[in-house]
Amino acid sequence: MYLKTLHLRQFRNYKQQQVEFTAPKTILVGNNAQGKSNLLEAVELLATLRSHRMARDRDLIQEGAAGAQILATLERETGISNLTITLRRNSRRTVAINGENLRRQMDFLGVLNAVQFSSLDLELVRGSPDNRRQWLDMLLIQLEPIYTHILQQYSQVLRQRNAFLRTCQQSGKIPQPQELAIWNTQLVTAGTRVMRRRERAIQRLVPIATSWHSLISGCTEKLQIKYAPSVVIEENQPQQIQPAFLDKIQQRAMAELYQGTTLVGPHRDEVQLIINNTPARQYGSQGQQRTLVLALKLAELQLIAEVVGEPPLLLLDDVLAELDPYRQNQLLDAIQDRFQTLITTTHLGSFDSQWLNSSQILSVDAGEISNNGNR
Repeated sequence: MYLKTLHLRQFRNYKQQQVEFTAPKTILVGNNAQGKSNLLEAVELLATLRSHRMARDRDLIQEGAAGAQILATLERETGISNLTITLRRNSRRTVAINGENLRRQMDFLGVLNAVQFSSLDLELVRGSPDNRRQWLDMLLIQLEPIYTHILQQYSQVLRQRNAFLRTCQQSGKIPQPQELAIWNTQLVTAGTRVMRRRERAIQRLVPIATSWHSLISGCTEKLQIKYAPSVVIEENQPQQIQPAFLDKIQQRAMAELYQGTTLVGPHRDEVQLIINNTPARQYGSQGQQRTLVLALKLAELQLIAEVVGEPPLLLLDDVLAELDPYRQNQLLDAIQDRFQTLITTTHLGSFDSQWLNSSQILSVDAGEISNNGNR
């Protein structure tokens, strides 16, 4: 797949900006806080309908504007698609393909695929389990767009069940068994769908990630990735998830009523990242952690390409500054021209002449993009 054009209106610090991509690799160069990351964020929204930087649409709209638009022309083996996302400050966003508004936003997903890699991704290793759950969920959305609906169903049931538990906690009331049983059944049904897909995604990702990790580390480190749901089941026994989930939630019933919140389910899952039998989060050196994140991102690229049948876009947000020269070379060698790549940087010193000569170079200054010429 190839992103041909991107048009931003009132998006972030871009008032009106159109970009035509003329090479497999585009380098966006400029000082910090000029809008380089904002452009990559727009592409991320086209791929996932989410931003890893902002939760609310209103924060993506230029100050003083009522709305914003992201328009793109995408070329795939099946043809050319025109994609539009319209953000509104005071109402719901809308999405369109080839000028036709879609009733379900989920139908917009899967048209453009992209993998984002930024300095924030080091929190995959260092951060809380929530970081790793979000990473896995974002990958799943691109592999199976229906997963968005499944995740929304679980989140809705979880919110409603938590509200019920808080009401019981505040009133001091012990609910009737059948009342709680209704919520338990809904939570277990929706949660089992989430956990099964997460487990399957990890199983597909592991051999690819371990292969990349071995290559980058020079076979000196052993990587293990394990999906650790809050419901303990025997390995490779997905049919056990639902009864085990229901059993554990019944065991924690009194604790949940006391705390007023749900203590069991996918929102408590963990993805364990282990290097040489040691948790990477606790003991991995900075170099080991960066190698691990790099391996995970390259594995994402490869897995999405295998599943969708075309290579996704790669968005590198100032990530080269976070990698030492060896890891920079590993990443740049892996990319070559296999993936359309958008890279942000504050200077061009990290790139050799071959890369610069084969790349489109754009300057970004205060929300204005100009062609810097190929070098």
